[in-house]
Order: sequence, then structure tokens, then C-alpha cells
Amino acid sequence: MNLLEKFNRWLSESIMVKLASIGFLILILLIPSAWIVSLIEERESRAGSVVEEVASKWSGPQTLNGPVLTIPFKVRFEAEIENEREVGGRIVIEKKKEMRERIEKAHFLPEKLSIKSTVKPQVLHRGIFDAAVYESAINLNAVFNVPDFEKMKILPGDVLWNEAEMAVGIKDLRGISDNPVLLVGGKECTGEPSNNLEFVSERDGDSNVSSTGVVVKLPWKTSDDFKADVSMKLALKGSSRLYFSPVGKTTDVELSGPWADPSFDGEFLPTTRNLNEQSFMATWKVLHYNRPFAQSWIGTEKNLSGSDFGAKLLIPVDQYQKSMRSSKYGVLVIMLTFVALFMVEIMKKIRIHPFQYILIGAALIIYYSLLLSFSEQVGYNWAYLISTVATVTLVGLYSTTFLNSKLLVVTFTSLLAFFYGFIFVIIQLQDFSLLLGSIGLFLIIGAIMYFSKGIKWYKEVAS
Repeated sequence: MNLLEKFNRWLSESIMVKLASIGFLILILLIPSAWIVSLIEERESRAGSVVEEVASKWSGPQTLNGPVLTIPFKVRFEAEIENEREVGGRIVIEKKKEMRERIEKAHFLPEKLSIKSTVKPQVLHRGIFDAAVYESAINLNAVFNVPDFEKMKILPGDVLWNEAEMAVGIKDLRGISDNPVLLVGGKECTGEPSNNLEFVSERDGDSNVSSTGVVVKLPWKTSDDFKADVSMKLALKGSSRLYFSPVGKTTDVELSGPWADPSFDGEFLPTTRNLNEQSFMATWKVLHYNRPFAQSWIGTEKNLSGSDFGAKLLIPVDQYQKSMRSSKYGVLVIMLTFVALFMVEIMKKIRIHPFQYILIGAALIIYYSLLLSFSEQVGYNWAYLISTVATVTLVGLYSTTFLNSKLLVVTFTSLLAFFYGFIFVIIQLQDFSLLLGSIGLFLIIGAIMYFSKGIKWYKEVAS
């Protein structure tokens, strides 16, 4: 046997070369694994885009903010005026002081605010994607205290009661299903839309600012016309969520509807909640101590957003999150499968070609594409079962071409099925996934150590 033949035999039979080649194959298979992750992210983004598109045609997420009472008043101030005139061929600037007036606005929040709202959700379909929208009936009742202008150092004669107005912030005016009517002291006051309610602005992201709502001119002439009680019935459409802002010194909100699994979100959790398989009902009680703004202020620098709360009526799309979590275990499954095959090679003196490793690795990668595509159609659990059965069956049948006994085929196939079953349990047990995964991997490493204890690593396998 010449030197070249000895070298070729060493390449084909060396354990270290085999280990190096398997490690290289695992690194190569990381590339399609990254593609799978990108595909899952793209499909999740597509689902979110479809929901936003449906919402843009129906009405977006809604936030009700108000009512806020606004009363303008006069402010007198001394201003320095400069006049230019020509004296002896020169321009002379004369300064003098005179009294001027400007209009400012005082804003007042209700002493008590009570909101009772019912939502009627429905699911709109766009291809294989679903979006949750709703129609709501909102009953709002508020009680205001008589504004104390003396405390604000405002003279009674400077208050412009005839320009008083009340505003209710509504995030998306397209959702208003009927003309909103405000009852002030039992008298109907018709509102007009506005897109310039600075004190109820809500920022979405970095640039889009919502400051829309309904403004009602109040039929007041003097302070004697002030009415403390306000009520409003509002039919409002929206999508995904319905939020409220705690503008009352005491704010009580009740929200209910036929939706089995709402997500209570925002700055405050419900005081009470009642959930069953068909509907939900939740109540909130928020005091002025719990919020970051006062009962009254002057000017428009205040922003009442940021303390909103309510419920999300989202359709769960956790198949993407679960598919993403499953794909992160892809390299682990490939590594454990290749280690199992390598142990068979060493212990049973069976030769497995690197190309056969590549085909098995490719099947284990395509598994996650099957999982993603089926999960969009039948849900994650059924998709996991279908993909696992298909992949384990395919790899098991292919293993019959290089494993020389039925016992080895059954053992290898059962081991692969165990890997997928173990990962499925980890995905389902979110709170204990790290603990269970760590224990499971520890036991697997222990098993590998046990079965490899008799291997002579520095002795080449005989041909």
C-alpha cells in the first residue's frame, strides 16, 4: 500500500476527520436555518400588515379621552410699544407702555366620571389572515364642579362664559357610527369634529400624532348658566383595542362583550373581572392620585394621554411566535441527530456518507417550513404533529438505506421522534421551559457519555 492509498484510507476512517466533517456540515446547515427564521419573520410581518390594512378600512384602535371643559378668559398685560418717527432728518424710536389683552383657556376635568361600554366584536377575513374589529355602545356620565376662577386669580368679569366648550377626544373619528349628542344639564348640544385637541394628543410611534375628537359649544352666557352634569351616548367602531383615559377625579369604567379571551392592557389592570368561554366583563376604578395630571390647568401644554387602560380584542397569532421558538431549536435537533448517527457509525462499524448526512439535515431544516405553512392553516399544535410525523417518517425510511438492521432503524426513528416531542413540551411550558430544557439536555449529554464510554477515540476504525 503506497502513501497516497494510506492517506485516503486515513481520511475515510479517521474519527477526528469524521467529527470535523460533521461539524462543518452543521455550520453549513446554519445558513438555511437563518433563512427559515427570516421566512417566519416575514410571514408574521405580513399578518400584521393585513390586520392594519383591514383596520384602516374599518376604523383603527380607539381611545376615549374626556370630557374636558374649556372656558376662555381675558388676560391683561402691559406691553412695551416702539414707534419710529423722523425728527430733524433722523429716525427716532419712541417707547411707550400700554395695556393689551389676550385670550387664554382654562381647562377643567370632571369630579366624577362613569363609563359603561359594551363591545360587539366580529372577525373579518383577508385571505388566510383574520382581523378582530368591533362596534361599541358607550354611555358616559360626568359631573363637574363649578370652576373656582378666584383661586386662579381670574376676575369674574374676564371669564368668557359664552365661548365655553366641552371636548371628548376620540382617536379615530372614522369609527363614529352616529352623530354624537352631549347632554349638558339635560339639554342637547350637538358636537363638531376637531383635529386640534392638544391636551388629548396621543403619539403613535415617532411621528403620527392623534389629536382628534368632538367639540361641543355650550349654551352658557354667565356663570348662572353652568350645569354640572354631563352625559353622552356614543356608537363607536374600532379594531383590536378600546382604551379609556382616567380624566375624572374618580373614574369608574365597566367594559363587557362576547369575546372569550381579551387582554386587559394599559396603565391600570381591572379592579374586577369575570371571564367565561363566551364573554367577559371587567371594571376599573382609578383615582386622581393614580394619574400624572391635575384637575385643572391653563394653556395647552398638558397631555392627558399615557394613563390609558382598557382591553385588547386580538386574535391570537401565536403560531408565529411558537414557530420562531421551535426554529431556534433546529440546530440542536440537527446536532443531536448527527451525534446519534455518528455513534452508530463508531459502535456498529457502519459507514454513512457525508452526502447522507446532508440529506438528513436538509429534511430537518425543511421541517420548519412545513411547520410554518401548516400552522397558518390548521394551527400550531396540529401543524407540529403533521410536520413531525412527515419528517420522522421520511428520515426513518431513508435510514433503511444505510442502517443494516431493523432494530437500529426503529431506535434511530424513535430517538428523532423523542427529540421533537421533547421540544414540543418545552414550547408549551413557557414558565418552565428553561428548567425542563436544561434538565433534558443534561440527561441527553449524560446518555451520550454513557454510550460512548467504550469508544477508543485514538484508535482508527478498521475497514
